[in-house]
Amino acid sequence: MGLNKKSVDDINAKGKRVLVRCDFNVPLKNGEITDETRIVAALPTIQKLIDDGGKVILCSHLGKVKNGPNEGESLAPVAKRLSEKLGKEVVFVADYNVTGEAATKAVEAMKEGDVVLLQNTRFRGKEETKNGEEFSKELADLADLYVCDAFGSSHRAHASVEGVTKCITAKGGENAVGYLMQKEINFLGNAVENPVRPFVAILGGAKVADKLNVISNLLEKCDTLIIGGGMAYTFLKAQGYEIGRSLVDNEKLDYCKEMIEKAQKLGKKLLLPVDSVTVAAFPNPIDAPIEVEVYGVENMPADREGCDIGPKTAEMYAEAVKSAKTVVWNGPMGVFENPTLAAGTIAVAKALAETDATTIIGGGDSAAAVNQLGFGDKMSHISTGGGASLEFLEGKVLPGVAAADDK
Repeated sequence: MGLNKKSVDDINAKGKRVLVRCDFNVPLKNGEITDETRIVAALPTIQKLIDDGGKVILCSHLGKVKNGPNEGESLAPVAKRLSEKLGKEVVFVADYNVTGEAATKAVEAMKEGDVVLLQNTRFRGKEETKNGEEFSKELADLADLYVCDAFGSSHRAHASVEGVTKCITAKGGENAVGYLMQKEINFLGNAVENPVRPFVAILGGAKVADKLNVISNLLEKCDTLIIGGGMAYTFLKAQGYEIGRSLVDNEKLDYCKEMIEKAQKLGKKLLLPVDSVTVAAFPNPIDAPIEVEVYGVENMPADREGCDIGPKTAEMYAEAVKSAKTVVWNGPMGVFENPTLAAGTIAVAKALAETDATTIIGGGDSAAAVNQLGFGDKMSHISTGGGASLEFLEGKVLPGVAAADDK
């Protein structure tokens, strides 16, 4: 897997029109941005291109856009916040057509170092999500160079991520990755393809089905694979343990047996919980105060539901992390939204915060957990894309990564 990609440091943007695909999919409430993390994360790449004298044309999707273009999913608030952050006007092309006459005119009027933001790419509906040739070409026609800095969208072969690169190549332009993408490729790509050992992978979350290929691929790459979260109970049931009312994926029991055998055959450690924090019924609402009892896996009552790894398991998992040099973590250890059922996830986060290893958090719920618990700055890398980082860990080639030129 060639991960040595052209970056913004390898292209000459001076006087050139540079189309940058960012991830500005920010949460909005009544037209106000409630979390600007993604905007802040995009600034280094944008600033670099401004400093190089490029004409910087930004594009992104926002939301799912189920019912066609609408002001509620317009990127207007993003343009405003970007202008504040960059300390210069970001010209917003409000046209729902994204690449129409308004966009062409705005780009024609640009001087070196100017910044334009196009409207939500998903306002073009299926043309964007089905990688439409016409829309890809219209995007490419606005620019000379293309930079992808939207890792969170790089696992989707959409027009603004993948199709556009072909059209840029066809006219002799270059396709590079931005600083955010480069960091993701360096950390996630190298962790999986070329890890400093011992390499420990920690997988949690609810369903085995979501992580089938990840489990199989990581068993081949890592030295120790730790399983927690709801999906651990399917593994425990596959080993013949009583799991009570815990979450279970009955169709995946044979798969779990296969993975346990695969680990033995490859000489890898596969760690499963030895005890569970159990409840009489799942908390409702999810963060409600709740009574818990801890049971070892060998004496779980049939009428209880496991909702977190127990203290002995938490200790065992923390111990396994101590000697590691590389740790990848994807998915919480229990129902971390509930303070009582967050102990396992906190224990793992704490162990990662205290280790000298390279610690990589694979987006989604694990990133949310680490940030909420205040351990974010102690991790080497927190991925910006849940789905994309999972596909990376499966060993898949991501369209948005593959589409960038090799160095």
